[in-house]
Amino acid sequence: MEKTTHSGEFEFKGGSLNGFLMIAIAILLWCATVFSVVKGIVKADAGESCTWWFVLGGLLFLIAVICSCGFSLLEPNEAKVMTFFGRYVGTFRKNGYYWLNPFMSVKNVSLRARNLNAEPIKVNDKAGNPVLIGLVVVWRLKDTYKAIFDIDTDVSANAQTLNSASARMNKFERFVAIQSDSALREVAGMYAYDNEGGSNNEVTLRDGSAEINEVLTSKLNERLEMAGLEVMEARINYLAYAPEIAAVMLRRQQAAAIITAREKIVDGAVSMVKMAIDKLSDEGVVELDNAKKADMVSNLLVVLCADEPAQPVVNTGK
Repeated sequence: MEKTTHSGEFEFKGGSLNGFLMIAIAILLWCATVFSVVKGIVKADAGESCTWWFVLGGLLFLIAVICSCGFSLLEPNEAKVMTFFGRYVGTFRKNGYYWLNPFMSVKNVSLRARNLNAEPIKVNDKAGNPVLIGLVVVWRLKDTYKAIFDIDTDVSANAQTLNSASARMNKFERFVAIQSDSALREVAGMYAYDNEGGSNNEVTLRDGSAEINEVLTSKLNERLEMAGLEVMEARINYLAYAPEIAAVMLRRQQAAAIITAREKIVDGAVSMVKMAIDKLSDEGVVELDNAKKADMVSNLLVVLCADEPAQPVVNTGK
């Protein structure tokens, strides 16, 4: 039985305050801290009790430091995955400038669509022919909980890198690239390169792009669902025979094209010869017996089907 994963994602319901308001509060706290310390020093110089002022200054300093941390700027289609001492407490998605609890750990992610242009890979099609095939994938992060906690993106331990949404999304992109390679190999093996030697109704890699792209998108979404990633579009952007058989396949295609062209030339020549004989007979231009008709048919077919221009021979009767 296939194992399925369930998302634990939910919106962050913890407290958040307007960032500009908290800047003003932090400034007031720092001013109050400086005032308390200065007041304590003045009291000490005057020989008066100053302990209370220094204690108050210390408390205000601690509160000011806490209020000076936790500022967060969130642009559209970005999110923050919030954890509090290892426990997931929600995903913050409100756009703007906010102040959040500085004791929470924050992992930044991007919800914007991204492109992956995979390099062509060599695979075998349904008929066993080696082909080179590449694809373009448009994907985005859909489930932040699965993306952060269900897969290991191997982000560097550097603190700045840990909070970098672009760095984390680049790790996700490598995950998408590996899964795309696997899905592309599977889908390419389900279809032949073209319908040479097969049914004309058979879907092929060369002419069935719409259906194949749908299958490819479905296969990729099945593989990436466990990571909370969604493929919005996947399409084949490069298709060619592998170099080792490309020359042979080119000759086969050229031969098929020559045969098709010859068939059209012969069909047209036969139609023209029949029209010429019928017209000569209907208008009484000349009376032709079967032997003369056979000679005329032979001569006309040679002229009409030949690759070189005909060289006429004029019979003067001498």
